[in-house]
Amino acid sequence: MSNGNRFAVIGLGQFGYSVARNLAARGAEVLAIDKDIDLVEEIKDDVAYAVALDATDFKALSSQSIADMDAVLVAIGENTEGLLLTVVQLLELKAKRIIARAMSQQQKLILQKLGITEILSPEEEVGMMIAEMLLNPNMKAIMPLPDSYEIVEIQVPRRVFKRSLKDIGLAENFRLELIAIKRKYEEYFDARKRSVEHLIIRPSEDTELEYSDVIIVLGKSQDVGKFIEFNK
Repeated sequence: MSNGNRFAVIGLGQFGYSVARNLAARGAEVLAIDKDIDLVEEIKDDVAYAVALDATDFKALSSQSIADMDAVLVAIGENTEGLLLTVVQLLELKAKRIIARAMSQQQKLILQKLGITEILSPEEEVGMMIAEMLLNPNMKAIMPLPDSYEIVEIQVPRRVFKRSLKDIGLAENFRLELIAIKRKYEEYFDARKRSVEHLIIRPSEDTELEYSDVIIVLGKSQDVGKFIEFNK
């Protein structure tokens, strides 16, 4: 019986390889698949199973108990035909959950037509994040969410140094929900002083923001922009 941690990753390019290794490192049972034997050899010691096969071959793919996997990630890349044929085979095999990587709007549109609802567009998302971070240097990381929401790490703007959370009024004045504060502390390791970052979860209203703090907030993108612009 599955414990919710059995995954197949089809396509072992840089993206698929990274996902497969990270899943395995976190204790998941991973089946890694690629038609390139060299890529399979490279990852075989890091995952539970590594198989060289053509995922567009129904018979070959059906031999891998795909229906027993909790999710299948298709990370084939720019080969549109291979991507779509693989997804069709997975649908035929009644895979429980299919997550596909789209490299173009055309791929994304066709995947949607096939009924795939979980579509990753990492290059597009990274491009958007980098553009946002270039326009707003105070932003350190962005996680886009539905309905124009995002989780953002913001380097504390100069205007709010030494002010308390109550005084700033993130929720009241900017409609932002504070998730945590990342703060640097000087700690000793082997008699050497180092700067170490820790999270402050649920800080009190009296907590004052320090020069090197990074606040992690949830809110709509326009409200995040309003906070940054107002406090420049």
